[in-house]
Amino acid sequence: MKVIVEADGGSRGNPGPAGYGAVVRDKLSGETLAERKGFIGVATNNVAEYQGLIAGLRAARELGAETVDVRMDSKLVVEQMSGRWKIKHPSMQPLAREAQEVARDLGRVTYEWIPRERNKQADRLANEAMDDEAAPKTEKAEGARQPHWSGAMGEPTRVILLRHGQTRLSVDRRYSGRGDHPLTELGLEQAEKAAARLSKVDGIAGVISSPLQRAQQTARKLADKLGLEVVTHQGLIETDFGTWEGLTFAEASEQDPEVHRRWLGDTSVKPPNGESFDEVHARVRKARTDIIAKYGGKTLVLVSHVTPIKTMLRQALDVGPQFLFRMHLDLTGVSIAEFYPDGHASVKLVNDTSHLG
Repeated sequence: MKVIVEADGGSRGNPGPAGYGAVVRDKLSGETLAERKGFIGVATNNVAEYQGLIAGLRAARELGAETVDVRMDSKLVVEQMSGRWKIKHPSMQPLAREAQEVARDLGRVTYEWIPRERNKQADRLANEAMDDEAAPKTEKAEGARQPHWSGAMGEPTRVILLRHGQTRLSVDRRYSGRGDHPLTELGLEQAEKAAARLSKVDGIAGVISSPLQRAQQTARKLADKLGLEVVTHQGLIETDFGTWEGLTFAEASEQDPEVHRRWLGDTSVKPPNGESFDEVHARVRKARTDIIAKYGGKTLVLVSHVTPIKTMLRQALDVGPQFLFRMHLDLTGVSIAEFYPDGHASVKLVNDTSHLG
């Protein structure tokens, strides 16, 4: 994916109350894919502009961008990030390093200076962030929440991630991807216990499920208790394991020893006729974007499978692909992540199965 990142920052006082804004656009269509804004306290214009750049690069990474053209009206940030100017100021150095680290995950990143009149959307977002902070206390009490301890702003979307119950393939620990297998009797019991537990959570606004039968059956147990309909989202479907579908670990390793060995450590490797974890990552990220666009600021239950749930937790933690190989998820394990409108996220719970005890 090729995108344009427009970023800006401002300070009312320099130093003074400061905020940033960033926009990610599709390079071909010009469509706005993501917006980020945030108040950062008392800071200089340059610090705020770097924060805008970092927010824009992170948003591009979340969208799966491979080529990024950064456009800013800050000559200093553009020249420093392009390597033409030295970064001498102590307050700039850690910000530049952080931006460089995010950029390394994106592949090709270029930087271009543009005049302020061509950066109006990012400038507007930065000013909105500062205006929101300057609003009267009574207005704040009725609007967005105060900053989270991590600095996150706004009302988060709370995502409760629920893995489906047992199927006959999970009994034998076989690769279970796109095969549409129903729950076993024990699986139905597990789903019922998970539903009893989650039905006590206040304010659940939606139950969204993978289209596969095992997830749908698990989701309906909860939806029925809450009086909600199950909404299906294709992006929550399990990895396509290709010709390994239905095989055990040992059988897949024996069938395709070299591919299986590389697949265990490289998220770009696909099972034969299957889907790589990198492809799942991009698909889940798009699903999360779609879901938050529709249900932003609400509490949702997403019923899915091992890889999509791990992937969403990885995105919330903003960590590398090795997370996928080190995280274990049990049947009907419950995890919770919160995604904030300014791009921050927080993981509150991972793989809790206390309802099965």
